[in-house]
Amino acid sequence: MATIELTGDTFTETIENNDIVLVDFWAAWCGPCRQFAPVFEEASNKHEDIVFAKVDTDAEQELAAAANIQSIPTLMAFRDGLMVFSNSGVLPANAVDDLIRQIRELPMDDIRAQMQAQAAGQGGGGCGCGGCNCGANNG
Repeated sequence: MATIELTGDTFTETIENNDIVLVDFWAAWCGPCRQFAPVFEEASNKHEDIVFAKVDTDAEQELAAAANIQSIPTLMAFRDGLMVFSNSGVLPANAVDDLIRQIRELPMDDIRAQMQAQAAGQGGGGCGCGGCNCGANNG
């Protein structure tokens, strides 16, 4: 499956209406972004059940700011509408494949329960922050 371009108008709908979404925040002038682009495209062809999307940070500055993008490329992964991974920098193909395997294996019911407990002020570790035991550690 080819990658799709996301905009401020399509971002939330895409994240919420697909099981797994990988989003590459990039810019045309960015050398590391150009280096990562073929890796991302190859992964999109291998994993056709996953939505692979790109956000041009120059064209979508408000979206990049809302996503708190500090450097590019930044890869974000969402599962069931929740961000479960975020990493700045170029990832090699084997790391992207491993990331996808880990995302598929995430215990989403446990993660949602932890997030609900945290939101209710009852503790819990949250998800995707790298500081809990949910398996969604960044990096």
